[in-house]
Amino acid sequence: MLERFQLLSNIGQFDNAVAAAQLPPLTKLSLVYGENGRGKTTLAAILKSASTGDPAGVMERRRLGAADPPNIVLTLAGANLTFQNGVWNAPTPDIVVFDDAFVSANVCSGIEVEAGHRQNLHELILGAPGVALNTALVGYVKRIEEHSKALRQREAAIPAGTRGALTVDQFCALPDEDDIDPKIANAERALAAAKNAQAIQARGEFVAPALPAIDADQIVTLLGRTLVDVEADAIARVRAHLTRLGKESEEWIGKGMGFLPAMRVDDGTEACPFCEQNLTGSPLLRHYQAYFSEAYEALKTTITEMGKAFAQEHRGEVLGAFERSVREIGEARTFWGAYIDLPAFDLDTAAITRDWNTARDAALRALRAKFSAPLEASALDDAARAAIDLYDERRQQVADAAGQLVERNGDIALVKEQAAGANVPTAEADLARLQLIKVRHGEPVNALCDAYLAEKAEKASTEALRDAARVDLDNYRQNVFPAYQQAINDYLQRFGAGYRVDAVNSVNTRGGSSCTYSVVINQVAVPVTASKGASFRNTLSAGDRNTLALAFFFASLEQNAQLANAIVVIDDPMTSLDEHRSVATVQQIRLLLPRVRQVIVLSHFKPYLCDIWKGATTGLRSSFLVRRDGQGSSIAEWDVHQDCITEHDRNHALVAGFVATGDPAQERPAAIALRPMLEAYLRVAFPADFPPGSLIGPFIGRCIPRVGATNQLLSQADIDELRALKDYGNNFHHDTNPAWQTQAINSQELTGFCERVLAFARK
Repeated sequence: MLERFQLLSNIGQFDNAVAAAQLPPLTKLSLVYGENGRGKTTLAAILKSASTGDPAGVMERRRLGAADPPNIVLTLAGANLTFQNGVWNAPTPDIVVFDDAFVSANVCSGIEVEAGHRQNLHELILGAPGVALNTALVGYVKRIEEHSKALRQREAAIPAGTRGALTVDQFCALPDEDDIDPKIANAERALAAAKNAQAIQARGEFVAPALPAIDADQIVTLLGRTLVDVEADAIARVRAHLTRLGKESEEWIGKGMGFLPAMRVDDGTEACPFCEQNLTGSPLLRHYQAYFSEAYEALKTTITEMGKAFAQEHRGEVLGAFERSVREIGEARTFWGAYIDLPAFDLDTAAITRDWNTARDAALRALRAKFSAPLEASALDDAARAAIDLYDERRQQVADAAGQLVERNGDIALVKEQAAGANVPTAEADLARLQLIKVRHGEPVNALCDAYLAEKAEKASTEALRDAARVDLDNYRQNVFPAYQQAINDYLQRFGAGYRVDAVNSVNTRGGSSCTYSVVINQVAVPVTASKGASFRNTLSAGDRNTLALAFFFASLEQNAQLANAIVVIDDPMTSLDEHRSVATVQQIRLLLPRVRQVIVLSHFKPYLCDIWKGATTGLRSSFLVRRDGQGSSIAEWDVHQDCITEHDRNHALVAGFVATGDPAQERPAAIALRPMLEAYLRVAFPADFPPGSLIGPFIGRCIPRVGATNQLLSQADIDELRALKDYGNNFHHDTNPAWQTQAINSQELTGFCERVLAFARK
């Protein structure tokens, strides 16, 4: 319950209204009177702003010329509700306000019913649960529009040139594939193969080039061979002799040893083939025979044959064939590399040739040296052995490189098979698809597509929520709208309106949910939005429109599930054009009072507030006055009782009080009240002959001729008394005595005339 306006500073007419904090608290029924322009509407705007939490209702009423912003403190249920620095410290949704803003927002602006009015009325009809459903729906619709806008932006961000012939959705939906680059390479090769099928069929497979081996172990074994039957002394003697003889001496002597059996002297002994001298006693001949034995010849033959075989294997033609073979396999690799993955084949043929020649020459030199000294054990020197080892490495390099290519001959056979039945358009399509996949999942396009798909998924999710919210709202509307239409018409009937509403329905528009209805006058449905002919704007008076708004308001309260906790604020529900509905409105407020927590009524029309006051329980009612205070306004306590009694009652009490007390301060007011008392009495006693606006003098003139007649008004004695009382009372009114304000008063005389007027009014 709202208890106090603790502080109203810098808003509307309230400069710094703090006196209200000292007033009695507001009660269940609180009435606030104020002249137009004094600040009632400001109070209603403050409470409405507090209910919504929207600071605009306060900030737009900032006091003109105020240096500081509005500052408000309300006491609500024992706690302070404050507005400071442009915000409320807590929401207060239980406050419900009817004011001009309610009419303007929910019914019409002037004489026009616009789309905004119907949208707001739609929310009013729905009530808090329905508004929550509708707010959710509107929120989803707005989010979908935002998603659509974002989707267009994200779509535009994906370059059209990257998508080929695909739409954005098709392009972004392309699934990622592992090892895309190898797959693209294979597709490119497949396409190339399809286009070059004839050349592929004509091209041969890989053939490994051959290099002759150099068996170093075999050579070393041969170089180390000697003749174990030949004495070492004989070998030494022969070698020494051969050394003395010089170059080619061993060959010469070896050949000469073949002539010994044919050269014999007379006694049959061997003779020198050159001089025919007897050699029987020659010690050197024995050594020659041992040195140049059959084993020796076999050894020499072995050396010779190995040398010839080695020279044949490593002849120049073999080297040329190798170089041609390497060149051909390189060309084949270049060709087939366009269709399959192939290992590198990068041989340095010049280095291979150089190392081959070096190793071959080293081996030949060793064999020649052995041939020159067959019986001497020898070995390959380090340089020769290194050259042969290096050549073996080269040879292995060639074998490995060529072997890797030869292993791919199966793939080549498969390429030939596929190329024979390949379809070029299909291969082009496969390649294009893989290339698009690579672009799709490569940066920055991948991020752009992911953002697009994420936005699209969020939109789809929001659309599902929208559809579900729409179903919930439609189900809710089916029950609410018929009940609301009935409630409106019930209140219109109570207010005595000459029309009713019909076809109260909800519609979904691009701008959100809205409400449609028609006004039925004389059984004719009048549309609220027609631009020509009969419509809301030209068939309802201002009072009718205000009554319709009030009916909308009361009907909306019926939909409020939290009505028992509501603080209902009604600002000036009556206008000069619908005062004839005052009684009905008062009755509805009285009926509403026990159903809510509090009712606050603000009005500039005292009789209306007095009517509400009279029927309320004394302990539950309070009244306040918004009054002028210097250049602004303040809130004070209002004595409703004084405004509820008539002027005649007030004058009668004043005169009777003076007679009873003789208070000097009441002399002149009592004297002034005498003539109005008489006039009020005559209007009641003689309504036909003393209508409103009549004067006592002319009335006496009408009474005199009728004295004693059947239509007599007053007796002669009463006429004389009335004239005397009139003459005395005229002394204290400006229209009969220009000096009425300074007219001397005798207290005793006044008392006598007061008693006589009281007595006359009792006749």
